[in-house]
Amino acid sequence: MQSSLLTMLRLQDEINQQVHAHWRDQGYPWYRAIWVECAELMDHHGYKWWKHQQPEWEQLQLEVIDIWHFGLSDMLVRESKDTLVDTLHASIKRYQNTLANLNVLEATEQLANHTLQHKRFDIGVFWPLVQAVNLDYDELCKQYVGKNVLNRFRQDHGYKQGSYQKQWHGLEDNQVLSDIIKQQSVTDNVADDIYQALAERYPN
Repeated sequence: MQSSLLTMLRLQDEINQQVHAHWRDQGYPWYRAIWVECAELMDHHGYKWWKHQQPEWEQLQLEVIDIWHFGLSDMLVRESKDTLVDTLHASIKRYQNTLANLNVLEATEQLANHTLQHKRFDIGVFWPLVQAVNLDYDELCKQYVGKNVLNRFRQDHGYKQGSYQKQWHGLEDNQVLSDIIKQQSVTDNVADDIYQALAERYPN
């Protein structure tokens, strides 16, 4: 687990550097990105009792992965990668064996509320949401790598400049990514394989 945690922290640092070389010094409000992602997650789950809605489980999981990106960033501002690996390893080992028994909406609201109150990410409040959307650590890691690659692909293709195309032949890029991840096994080259698969499907 420590090896995969270090990989995720390295990838997060790299994508943040792609956005801004000195990202740690910019005072970015990571907490705000987290609670807004919580709202998007609730949209994918459905909360409107006055209309028929079905949870979109793949999209729910991807929203959790987005939150994990911002959570890692928030923690990396305060701790070095090496220190954070040990902190996260101990926390995840502890929370993996504790069932919060919250449904998706309850776990999302708990995370949003805590994040707004404290303006920081807390993995202990995050993990019940991981459980609620039926992710385990290995799947969290695999999907994180996939979404990190997509984020890098977006930056490489004009996301910050506004020229990136988010709709790919009638599908949102997140949906394309979900299809690609299903076909991937976890190997040392999985990030490169996912990037290549995205490049082959991106509309020119």
